Amino acid sequence: MRLSICLPQTGAIAGPAAIVRTSRLAEDLGFDGLWVLDRLLAPLSPAEPYPVSADGSLPVQFQRVLDPLATLAFAAARTTRVALGTSVLATPWYNPMVLARQLAAIDVLSGGRLKVGLGTGWSTDENRAAGAPCGDRGRRTDEFVATMIAAWTDDVVTVDGAYTQVPASRIDLKPVQRPHPPLYFAAYAPASMRRIARFGAGWNPAGVPLEALPGMFSAITQMAADAGRDPSAVEMVVRANVTLTDVALASDRAPFAGTMAQVLGDIERCREIGADEVVVDAQFTSFATSADRYDEFVTDLAAAALPVPVLA
Repeated sequence: MRLSICLPQTGAIAGPAAIVRTSRLAEDLGFDGLWVLDRLLAPLSPAEPYPVSADGSLPVQFQRVLDPLATLAFAAARTTRVALGTSVLATPWYNPMVLARQLAAIDVLSGGRLKVGLGTGWSTDENRAAGAPCGDRGRRTDEFVATMIAAWTDDVVTVDGAYTQVPASRIDLKPVQRPHPPLYFAAYAPASMRRIARFGAGWNPAGVPLEALPGMFSAITQMAADAGRDPSAVEMVVRANVTLTDVALASDRAPFAGTMAQVLGDIERCREIGADEVVVDAQFTSFATSADRYDEFVTDLAAAALPVPVLA
């Protein structure tokens, strides 16, 4: 199972020095990937509660967030091996042709290390601020993804969709990865899961109880088989939003919440249930108060969860 971390992209420490330090440290320690999130703003009176926190409040870190694509491009220039992933881009905020070009550029500039996590967003406030259209979210997302794939794979790109029209055009900037960078979806409803079966390299769940993961993933792989795909080719990439405590929490705790030992146990549990990768995000813990502290977490996690490197 691969183990990756999220870059310090949010809050007071988010900046060039922290991104460079953490990117290089993670690569040197043997982590498999560097991932970023996508947040646009922090409403003072949100239209709906934040689904991750117990009381629905927004983390203070959301008040200052580096753009995910710029952050990945910056990290790509400072690394040579680690994968670069988005978990996840909110598709309603983007134009599919423009995003396809941006992502293709990152894949080219990184030498083919991009992983693309996509979602439909949950915040009405952010969707409105981005001018995101309302309604037909499922159909829009399917067309959005199909349009990006066409831009990445077709010799002559033509799109005549309900929401996007592209005249017959040459788009010779293609990703290094063929046929295109792997696509992962944050999907929880059956219709969204079917999108993975059609387009996806895998599923990117967050906040799901660990005991529910096998059943949900089994449903996705069955959909992939029904769509004529090899179900073993569909991956589970679990996003671990860490909440650390000094005292062990009860057994009914949220996943990846509790002491470091409990978090490490949850990571091992993901391995046991067949996850292909766990992406650990410590940006909302006390380790995110400084770049030194964040790198302390990265170092401790590597020591506890990664195999000892074999020296030449």
